Amino acid sequence: MTLAGWSRRRWWSALAGVLVTILFIGVPTVLIPNPVFGREIGLTWWAWPTLVVAAVLSGLVMASYVREPPRAAVTGSAGASQKGGRRGMLGGLLTFFAVGCPVCNKLALLLLGYAGAMQWFAPVQPVLAIAAVAALAWALHARLKGERECALPKAAVVPLA
Repeated sequence: MTLAGWSRRRWWSALAGVLVTILFIGVPTVLIPNPVFGREIGLTWWAWPTLVVAAVLSGLVMASYVREPPRAAVTGSAGASQKGGRRGMLGGLLTFFAVGCPVCNKLALLLLGYAGAMQWFAPVQPVLAIAAVAALAWALHARLKGERECALPKAAVVPLA
């Protein structure tokens, strides 16, 4: 089954996944201004596009886990690959690090210090953004590939003689 064959239930789940991802990453990284978190370094031009693309891919990956109604499932979700889960989580984590403030990231600050975070971590963030989108696209591909494949039972091995 491809995206065109998805039910409304899955599309609503995808939309919910997009919104949750934007909030879950956008609030603590202060892409969405809020009174709880602060950001010392301004937003980069690519932070919002990265978050939007990652959120759409995350929403689609999340929706691929929603079971289709029996009448809508031709091959069913039973044959869906479970390989996309780790790749999806990796993509989400990389997105968080890619769009966040380099000196607000406690891990980078502890490991590299303020100057190191600005000199070493900030230039790597665009690479993290690309890796995040690639991991999420890979996860979605794995999930959709698993849905298109027909799950067949394993053949019994009969020993000769």
